[in-house]
Amino acid sequence: MATKLLMTQPNMLARTAFKLSPVARSSLSTLSRQSGRHAHPLRQTCLSKPSLQKSFRRAYADAQLPPPKPKRRFRFFRWLYRLTLLSAAGGLGVVGYSIYLLRHPEEQVTPDPSKKTLVVLGTGWGSVSFLKRLDTENYNVVVISPRNFFLFTPLLPSCTTGLIEHRSIMEPIRNILRQKKARVNYYEASATKIDYEKKVVHISDESQIKGDTSTTEVPYDMLVVGVGAENATFGIPGVRENSCFLKEVGDAQEIRKRIMDCVETAIFKDQTEEEIKRLLHMVVVGGGPTGVEFAGELQDFFNDDLRKWVPEIKDNFKVTLVEALPNVLPMFSKQLIDYTESTFKEEAITIRTKTMVKNVSDKFIEAEVTNPDGTKEIEKIPYGLLVWATGNAVRGVVRDLMNQIPAQKNSRRGLAVNEYLVVNGTENIWALGDCAITNYAPTAQVASQEGAFLARLFNTMAKTDELEAELKHLSRAQAEAKSPEERNNILEQIRATQKSLRRTKQIGPFQYSHQGSLAYIGKERAVADVSWLSGNIASGGTLTYLFWRSVYLSMCFSTRNRVLVAFDWVKAKMFGRDVSRE
Repeated sequence: MATKLLMTQPNMLARTAFKLSPVARSSLSTLSRQSGRHAHPLRQTCLSKPSLQKSFRRAYADAQLPPPKPKRRFRFFRWLYRLTLLSAAGGLGVVGYSIYLLRHPEEQVTPDPSKKTLVVLGTGWGSVSFLKRLDTENYNVVVISPRNFFLFTPLLPSCTTGLIEHRSIMEPIRNILRQKKARVNYYEASATKIDYEKKVVHISDESQIKGDTSTTEVPYDMLVVGVGAENATFGIPGVRENSCFLKEVGDAQEIRKRIMDCVETAIFKDQTEEEIKRLLHMVVVGGGPTGVEFAGELQDFFNDDLRKWVPEIKDNFKVTLVEALPNVLPMFSKQLIDYTESTFKEEAITIRTKTMVKNVSDKFIEAEVTNPDGTKEIEKIPYGLLVWATGNAVRGVVRDLMNQIPAQKNSRRGLAVNEYLVVNGTENIWALGDCAITNYAPTAQVASQEGAFLARLFNTMAKTDELEAELKHLSRAQAEAKSPEERNNILEQIRATQKSLRRTKQIGPFQYSHQGSLAYIGKERAVADVSWLSGNIASGGTLTYLFWRSVYLSMCFSTRNRVLVAFDWVKAKMFGRDVSRE
């Protein structure tokens, strides 16, 4: 009967066995192996039957095996992928919120007429950095500038070749002023004269709608001069009439038109070989960062786009950089100067150092060249496009103010200021940026830090005035106190206010912190001399070029500018630069 039961219900026994725990199943297997050697003949006979073996195999196949352990391979990449998605989502959220704040400014309060009038001249690096950090509730702020936008000048050379559109690096000044707590008045006009004795600024409205020039006066209690500087020609004849400068948006647009005008004229019918070479010779005067970057951008424009769409010019297009000093980029280390010169040699950009321009005509420049043996000779260099990218000169309004102040009689390059940026010989005029003479180079980095320092100084002065007024009020209150207890309470308030006043006045003089120098040299390469801890890091190449782009993108004034510049870079990479004339 046991044999019959075993033969008729094998699946039941199999299922029962597979429902056991792993330890029990292991023991059962061991017993089965042992019983295979010493089993009863009847059992051996039953298990050896084909039908019973088939039932056991079917039961084993139907059994529930434990799930396999998950593989741990590529776990790092899965987490990296998730972190990247999370970071991208967070970045988009931050960008979206900043755009929302820019598009939906809060209501501004009306300035208090009893407070001092602060007039700011200019909308450059220094003035905008000052306005960005200034607490406008402490003053009646008036901004005067003929340019109603802030221009991110480090990327201006890229606009000359169409890599970046000019509006991508422009931030309307009203976008900046509208974000302040208290309303700021802005007048689009040129400051023609500063009357130091009467404390007024004469401004001129040169609007094209009016047709004529109208002038008016703006009184001030405190004045911040940040009008910058104009292009220096060093008295060389013909520079202003025949060359293009690179300081404003209009200059970049003019250069862009001139490049394509030279190209289209060069391939015009019946041009002589000499005239073609002249028209396609692009000369850049000035070996500083602006001149070097423009030369690199121009050669990139030719290599990447011009010679593809206008192949007729590929044998005659030439870029020459002229510098009066022994080398280019004098503010960089010798290692980076050599790297820049070797890169220019690879790009076929000619560097003419120790070459001083003496005269400029409409078709060539006359330059004094110093030979290796020390001798000098005059050489004529023909050109189709001449870009003048060297030196700053004092603006007329600044020169007129210098003539009014006796302490400024020895100044030649701008307004001499003290360690707090106060114009020497005055008490209520401050100057910053290229129009001020300090111990530092006239760069955007210096002007930006001067503006931030001056904003802290003005906020501190406003807080000081507020605390001093409060001390006067408490002194009167103490004199009128009727009880000793009230007098003691007021005395405690006076001591606390005096302590706050001493702490507020502890602001040191301006100190410039050099963050480094960057320059694009073409061929997707850049050089960087960056301050790090107690020393400098000098590097050059493609990785430095990526660093250069990331730094300039982060330095753009607003999220709007960063998005537009990034889109321009992507667009140029995909479709190339535009070779149309306009």
